[in-house]
Amino acid sequence: MNQIFHPTPAMCTFAKWAFTTRRVTRTDVRGFSTNYSAAKAGDLILCEIAEIGHHKKIQLAERRVSTGYPGDHVVLCLGDRYAPDQFLASAVIDDDLIDLVAGGGVAGRVDAAHLQMDDPTRLRPLGLLTGPRGQVMNVADYSLPARPANEHVTVIGVFGASMNSGKTTAASSLAHGLGRAGYVVAGVKATGTGAFGDFNSFEDGGAPALDFTDVGMATTFRMPLERIEAGFDTLVATAAERGAQVVVVEIADGVFQQETRAILTSSRIRDRLDGILFAAPDALSALGGEKVLNMMNLGSFAISGMVSCSPLAAAEAAEVTGLPILSREDLWSPETIATHVAPLMRLPQEDVAA
Repeated sequence: MNQIFHPTPAMCTFAKWAFTTRRVTRTDVRGFSTNYSAAKAGDLILCEIAEIGHHKKIQLAERRVSTGYPGDHVVLCLGDRYAPDQFLASAVIDDDLIDLVAGGGVAGRVDAAHLQMDDPTRLRPLGLLTGPRGQVMNVADYSLPARPANEHVTVIGVFGASMNSGKTTAASSLAHGLGRAGYVVAGVKATGTGAFGDFNSFEDGGAPALDFTDVGMATTFRMPLERIEAGFDTLVATAAERGAQVVVVEIADGVFQQETRAILTSSRIRDRLDGILFAAPDALSALGGEKVLNMMNLGSFAISGMVSCSPLAAAEAAEVTGLPILSREDLWSPETIATHVAPLMRLPQEDVAA
């Protein structure tokens, strides 16, 4: 791949750093590598925007959006992406131009796309960032300290039938309701693609947030289950160390996505959950999701998500699942928390010892 000029660390000072890079110490940049064949997921890369496509804005580390312009310099993470409504992408650099595969700051090669998607925004890679020891910088270098599993805090999982089923609204609404009910609560996004929407949604609802970018993953797609489990342990334990009594954990995508399926089938994450809130877009998805959970010897305490926005759809879902259908306003209510969530709570450590 031909370099028109040699980038300098000073270029990174004025570049737009994406949300996925938010934990990185920017002054660590010493140089660049163009050994792209050795690049791996999570590596930091300086790019120039060549052509504007689907993603016209980039989510910055400062948690605001920035309009992209041809010629902009941006610091992103190389990463895979799984998004049935958008792109399937791989963490590779095998051409003079690569793709912006997620607005939160993930670059790679688009392998497939939804038929309604525009072409991706195209990027010219200028170099992988290298640090003080000459090593390629990776977001994993800036992870939270690893923590063993915390067995005392209550953990409520939020799963969904698919992308855009209403998981984020359900998760942040549940966290908000727990806070109104008097619990100290934190929000965690344990899997997915780095973006600030879910993160901000938790914090807008009054729950301090952590996500997988805090444990060194720009995305969790194609990550080993063991790494996702270790990240989950650290995120939950860190939230507990910071005072949380309850942690609401959102798991990305639908129950058939490969990491989500693995989590539900057999994992430390599955075994650690004290309850599941399931988000569905319609009554059929609510029924199908509950049946899938039942096949895995799991079940949800309630259904939420897009189905709860329609009184008719909610009535259908309640009839076929036999479960309460909780809207976001329901989840905000301390009475709802007392009825449906309080029975799931773990006893405080001192009560268990007694």
